[in-house]
Amino acid sequence: MHADLDHNAYFSDRNEAATALIETLPLDLLRENATVVIGVSEGGVYFADRIAKAVNAQMDILLTEPILAPNNSEVPIAMISETEEVVMHKALIDAFDINEDFVYNEAQRKYEEEVLGYVYRYRKGKDLVSLKGKYVILADECIETGLTMMVALKSVIAREAKNIFIATPVLDRSVYENLLSVCDGVFCPHKIEHYISIEYYYQTFKPVTFEEILDIVESYEKHIYTE
Repeated sequence: MHADLDHNAYFSDRNEAATALIETLPLDLLRENATVVIGVSEGGVYFADRIAKAVNAQMDILLTEPILAPNNSEVPIAMISETEEVVMHKALIDAFDINEDFVYNEAQRKYEEEVLGYVYRYRKGKDLVSLKGKYVILADECIETGLTMMVALKSVIAREAKNIFIATPVLDRSVYENLLSVCDGVFCPHKIEHYISIEYYYQTFKPVTFEEILDIVESYEKHIYTE
């Protein structure tokens, strides 16, 4: 498969994508240091799990929720995380002439009505694993606009991570350049000039179920919370 052939699927399935992604990582460095891998979306949990197993690391999920444009429910204009960090897409907010007070109020509502519920569903309300002084890998199934990853970055910086890396099988090249300037490394086998949608890059792409995600998260729970 060639990265310049935008009209061909790059991966047969998630398993192949995870294998290709792991091959790009500095495995020895991550194995030699205390490392935590964070899935920054439900789909990202599969990749976080595969990476964590490859580098003998802890794993957890960071819960986030988009804030949507009031005049277009298909367009995320900001993100809020479970640590109550907020990141805005300034260009879209300006283009839609949206007041930032609306964004913060909506973010607080989403946090209380959605994010806290996710924290309970996936971790029974327990806090995110400790990141202080650790190497952290933020993993997702793809990165399109970078909003989710930026709020994840902000969240783990606030939790005093030592080094922060980003890992994803597919991302938009312009977003890659932006992320590279705000973290310690971005690992990705395919950087796309004109990103379309995640399904376009897989021959077979099925959403990960809630049960599958919960099984992965719970498999790390004893290791994470009994330290």
